[in-house]
Amino acid sequence: MGSEKTRIGFVGTGGMGQCAHLKNYSSIDDCEVVALSELRPELGRRVAQRYRVPNVYRSYEEMLEKETLDAIVASQPFARHGILLVPLLKAGLPVFCEKPLAASAEAGERIVAAEKEGGAFLMVGYHKRSDPATMCGKEHIEAYRKSGELGAFRYVRLLMPAGDWIAGGFYDLIGTDDTMPELEIDPPPSDMDEEGYARYNAFVNYYIHQINLMRHLLGEPYRVAYVAPSDVVLAVESESGVSGVIEMSPYVTSIDWQEQALVCFEHGYVKIDLPAPLASNRPGRLEIFTDPGNGARPETRVPQLPWVHAMRQQAVNFIKAVRGEARPLCTAEEALEDLKNAREHFALRYGS
Repeated sequence: MGSEKTRIGFVGTGGMGQCAHLKNYSSIDDCEVVALSELRPELGRRVAQRYRVPNVYRSYEEMLEKETLDAIVASQPFARHGILLVPLLKAGLPVFCEKPLAASAEAGERIVAAEKEGGAFLMVGYHKRSDPATMCGKEHIEAYRKSGELGAFRYVRLLMPAGDWIAGGFYDLIGTDDTMPELEIDPPPSDMDEEGYARYNAFVNYYIHQINLMRHLLGEPYRVAYVAPSDVVLAVESESGVSGVIEMSPYVTSIDWQEQALVCFEHGYVKIDLPAPLASNRPGRLEIFTDPGNGARPETRVPQLPWVHAMRQQAVNFIKAVRGEARPLCTAEEALEDLKNAREHFALRYGS
């Protein structure tokens, strides 16, 4: 692709589309948002005007027909992913979507098949992987695993209290009086009734980030081994036998966000504190503790990280993947594993 800017088309400009994604892509030097499609005409017009997007369409089909694009950003409700992402991926362009992959594993399988058929990739928006603290922490985790400097890799703990995830991030959201047309959504999982699907959907919507981050930090697949009846603790075991725990809202915060990952070795740990998802210009905090023993002095380090928030870095990472400069951080095939792990949680918790 050389020095040319990456040409991006947006599908949908709702709350997350504007404030988590378009705002960031429009500020990146290596790309330009050349078109957007929005079912609500006044909203599409006003959003395009603010972010200086030259072309606006009522449908993604028309946008694909008339525009020369390098990639697509489709921020849509995940219950529509099986309907929307399949034709987008079959068009053969790299696509970015929000998490989770779909509302069911069946829809996820169709998306994975469409990704393979189209020949390009889908990057699923697990922005926590793009936080500078996670990116730096992951490098250290892999280095310690390879070197054995801190002994065996033993444990991963994720703490995720419910809190103020927006953190003022919708302050400049454009809204209009446009009526949203009724849209088709994917069917629920074939083996769930309406009540079961509502429970599954709530879990997937809120905790799928942690399901995904667990695999990212473990560096390998895992199975869900236990779910507490209280819904506070979910325990996992990785392919190689590393234990992990997700603590799901053991307490809540009203105006704060206190998410944390703790990755433990025999002689030290890597700790990541993550900010609210829509906090701007604020990375997470990384702490590295080493205590190798044998007379060596224990040490705690806190690397200084750039003032870049995860959503913007995620956009940068997607553009790099489109340009062939990096691999997408999470593809459809891996994101499908999240839905399967969520299904394991459901079976252990509700016995079906």
